[in-house]
Amino acid sequence: MTFNPGFVTQVPSANEAQTGDVRAMPDAKRNALIVSAVEVDGTWVILSRYGDSKWKFAGGTTNGCASTKILNFNRIPRQFRPALKAVLFRYLRRGRKGQPRPRYPALRLLFNDLRPFFRHLLALKVQQLCAVNPMICAAYVAQCRAHWQTRGSKKKPLSPRTLNNRFRAVEALHELSQYTDDPVLQHPWPNTSAMALAGMTGQDARDVESGARTPLIPDDVFTTLFQRAYSLVERGKELLELRDALNVIAAERKHQCRSTIAIHQNRHLAARGRRGGLTAFRKSLVDLRTACYVVLASVSGCRNHELAFLQSRASHRTEDDDGTIYHWMRSRSTKTDAGIVDWMVPEAAVRALRVMDLWAEPYQAMIAAEIAERRAADPLDPEIAEAQRHLGAVFLGLDTRKCNRVRTLSDVRWCHALKEFARACGLNWSLATHQFRRKFANYAARSQFGDLRYLREHFKHWSMDMALGYALNEAQELDLYLEIRDELDDIKLGVADQWFQDESLAGGYGQNIVAWRSKDENVTLFEDRAAMIRSIAESTAIRSNGHAWCTADDYSCVGNTLERTRCSGCSNAVIGRVHARLYQRLYDDLNDVLKCDDIGIGGQARVRRDMERCREVLVALGYDPKEATSA
Repeated sequence: MTFNPGFVTQVPSANEAQTGDVRAMPDAKRNALIVSAVEVDGTWVILSRYGDSKWKFAGGTTNGCASTKILNFNRIPRQFRPALKAVLFRYLRRGRKGQPRPRYPALRLLFNDLRPFFRHLLALKVQQLCAVNPMICAAYVAQCRAHWQTRGSKKKPLSPRTLNNRFRAVEALHELSQYTDDPVLQHPWPNTSAMALAGMTGQDARDVESGARTPLIPDDVFTTLFQRAYSLVERGKELLELRDALNVIAAERKHQCRSTIAIHQNRHLAARGRRGGLTAFRKSLVDLRTACYVVLASVSGCRNHELAFLQSRASHRTEDDDGTIYHWMRSRSTKTDAGIVDWMVPEAAVRALRVMDLWAEPYQAMIAAEIAERRAADPLDPEIAEAQRHLGAVFLGLDTRKCNRVRTLSDVRWCHALKEFARACGLNWSLATHQFRRKFANYAARSQFGDLRYLREHFKHWSMDMALGYALNEAQELDLYLEIRDELDDIKLGVADQWFQDESLAGGYGQNIVAWRSKDENVTLFEDRAAMIRSIAESTAIRSNGHAWCTADDYSCVGNTLERTRCSGCSNAVIGRVHARLYQRLYDDLNDVLKCDDIGIGGQARVRRDMERCREVLVALGYDPKEATSA
């Protein structure tokens, strides 16, 4: 059996033969059942057995804290521990009806989401699961809905998503406990469901979904972050060369005390104009690692665990028949069982990857030394397998609580580092890892929409023709493309909503909208205004060309390229007040051109025609071209 990079819960032959039903099984046999194991240099080592008070697991994503891989049954009320063990073992071995066997994170989620329910039972003096009935469960629903959680200085109720998780856990407990000696005899809430009780069905579900979306980093915040990060990446090689020089000094003076070595290193830093000594320099190395993360997360759209899986030399390039170079970043994704995935990235990402290759070298050497030491002490030490999973990674860090052991940074540590980086940039934004993915999707969508043409050089073919990227490499993550499409749909929805505000519009299509929205019977064709906006956004081809919104369903319009003033009378164009400044500036520039005495009669006629087109737009938008210089 080959090693599964996911959480290992199987040992060949012995584990496969294990039952998922522990009813009536002798204690000794049940307690000896294998829960988890890990392969160490070709030999399987058992991590946990059924009878252990803590179940330990291995593998999974490398960005998780070690403590999250442990299920501690001592945190469960004593009277419910046997039943919960039986439930979780059944879930682990067989899964739920109609569902595949779970990975460890799903097991941990069920464990954690059941803890409040067990506390609820304990408060009601319920000692067995077989005593649970719909009335008790209804009281639990009411309690969860009324519960207020404290986050910092704020208090707020449990989110619908949290409520759904808790209620789904009770449903799972009912189903899985049927294979235990203490089953929940009745469905917890007949004739309804966890999602309905949590308010996640129908319109409520849409409201929850829209309210639970990852916050979008504002453009000014993102610009400051990225500019600061990339400036550090550009100086990264110089900084790492200085680090290597300091390491040479330490190696040459390894027989001296630490303070003496530090004195010489500080002198070396001062001679090269570095202020703050070793403390400031070490912080600059940490900032460089964070800066590389910001750049890679910004231009790839990768999730945190996908960046955590990055190994040395993760970039490669391909070339098409026209000689165009495409850069790719290779990593692993567990989100959809995609395995090895390639993301198309710009050269900025390649530069950050090369910096991190150098940055990680000393830490990778420390992991290699740790593996050698562990093998010498115990060739079957399970930590050998864990250390090997981090050996080639680049986003590494020291765990000072565990004797400076080197491991891939966890998502929790990254969020802390990113918040510090943002504060150092003078920003008041609570930055988190998952926000970069949505920002990337939003930027890519806006670039495809036409609003961010300046990004085309930076994002290269991502923003120019993503379909081409997928054709070049089937490993490209389609899930990210779908998120970009979602952002594009949101942008279109926002634009359509602007059209139906009480403001002036120009362009042929814009004038038609003004006339259409003035007729009440047209609005009553829809359930409500939101439904009308959604229908129009979904049925209309909308993109921005900078000086108008174009609704043509192809890209052959001359007004998008050669003769932009033609949009003023085009039946596909919508021009709003947001475009007024551009038309006023164009009108002023054309007026200056008209004063030139070397453009000929034909040139003057062309200029007057384009000025008149600009005038028509400005007048339709409620501006006087002669007085609207501050529009």
